[in-house]
Amino acid sequence: MNNCIVTKNLTKTFDNVVALDNINLKLTKGKLIALLGADGAGKTTFLRTIIGLICATNGTISTLGFNPIEDKEKIVNLVGYMPQKFGLYEDLTVEENLNLYSKLKNVKVNFDNLLEFTTLKPFKKRLAGKLSGGMKQKLGIACAIIGDPELLILDEPSVGVDPLSRIELLDLVKKTITDKTTVIWSSSYLDESYNFDLSIILDKGKVIFEGDTKTLGNNLVEFESKVINLMGGYIETPSRIAQNYHISDYKESCVVVAKNLSKRYGDFWAVKDNSFCIKKGEIFGLLGPNGAGKSTTFKMMCALIKPTSGEGFIQGVNVEKNPTKARSHLGYMAQKFSLYSRLSVYDNLDFFSGVYGLKGVEKKKRIDRILEIFSLEPYKNSLSFDLPLGFKQRLSLGCALIHEPSVLFLDEPTSGVDAIQRKEFWNHIRLLSKIGVSVLITTHFMDEARFCDNISLFYQGEIIALDTPSNLIQKAGARDMQEAFINLIKERK
Repeated sequence: MNNCIVTKNLTKTFDNVVALDNINLKLTKGKLIALLGADGAGKTTFLRTIIGLICATNGTISTLGFNPIEDKEKIVNLVGYMPQKFGLYEDLTVEENLNLYSKLKNVKVNFDNLLEFTTLKPFKKRLAGKLSGGMKQKLGIACAIIGDPELLILDEPSVGVDPLSRIELLDLVKKTITDKTTVIWSSSYLDESYNFDLSIILDKGKVIFEGDTKTLGNNLVEFESKVINLMGGYIETPSRIAQNYHISDYKESCVVVAKNLSKRYGDFWAVKDNSFCIKKGEIFGLLGPNGAGKSTTFKMMCALIKPTSGEGFIQGVNVEKNPTKARSHLGYMAQKFSLYSRLSVYDNLDFFSGVYGLKGVEKKKRIDRILEIFSLEPYKNSLSFDLPLGFKQRLSLGCALIHEPSVLFLDEPTSGVDAIQRKEFWNHIRLLSKIGVSVLITTHFMDEARFCDNISLFYQGEIIALDTPSNLIQKAGARDMQEAFINLIKERK
């Protein structure tokens, strides 16, 4: 039999919510398969169902010729699985994690070769919990491929990982599998599909595309437009959040200033001697690999951590000396969902509007406006913990905007959301900048970088390039921003 996985009318519901909707697929053995879609599209449910961790509500599944529920013991050693959340033991070392997984699979492994392949050999005695994000992902992949599985399932192995590291992770997989291994690699990054034999795109539990991505176009922007059409389309309209938005009148040319900003932990420089200026209405992109110092810079500029040296200013206010006044001009959306998960949507908006000094009729007016514009009205009494990711991100952005700040700090605001929601977010951001809001933003989606007026490229805590997107592309001899990012980082390594 040449098929690795066959599903017929596969359906899965959770409390009347349809996670998988009548999926029919025949996936050939020995292929590299990309499973694409935003958080909540059904990717994890599909993967867990085909390996027997979840029982389907309706339909049938054949995995490697077996029923994954009835024949679980027969397929357990034929499948390598890396879960979406970090599934290793953080209090064990790299070597101890590998040893544990080899014992669980009852196989003997040459750890030296595996550590060489993954470039983890220098860190084999380090606790898994102390590894960087990229190294954790490499260790997760290493544990999944122990025993040379016939089917390798990797659930979001590149989530939150920069473009260069994503390429390295995929290269690692390709080098360590046999030509008979079937790989299913799930991701919310549409551009990753170009590296696979077959792409399957899920949206709201349905398969909206199955085939070679190149049939939708070799250009990522063109490809994304076609995916959006498959999802039902998107019509750009004027941002209602930018309408009737009032910002303070600040006369100086630089609204946000970092002067020789540095942060050191022992002998390690997380950020070293960085300076930049963000003008009124400018979208300033802070790009770089994982661990480059982007989030640390954000936190210093928000007075969440104290710099070792240097200063930050927001509208002329020293962030460290007068954090309350500086923050009054600022809306901050953190990389991780940072609102109160046990408060309702309405209560989160009520709390943050109160923190920013809004009261009475004006406070209620602002809350109602955010609920309406971001389509949060149906969820206003729901706990924020229970929201789908896209709505969590909408709520986070709404809380950052509710006091109409003149400065926005957005740390990976579109991570995990679908292509349409990314369009909506950037529509708001670009139109807010046109009325004078200054924006500092990070992203791992390099196609979003084209919306930035200027980009600061970070590497190992330092700025290695600062220019417009078009100039950076030209300097790097690249075709687009993703290639420019990769080329400029490789030059510095």
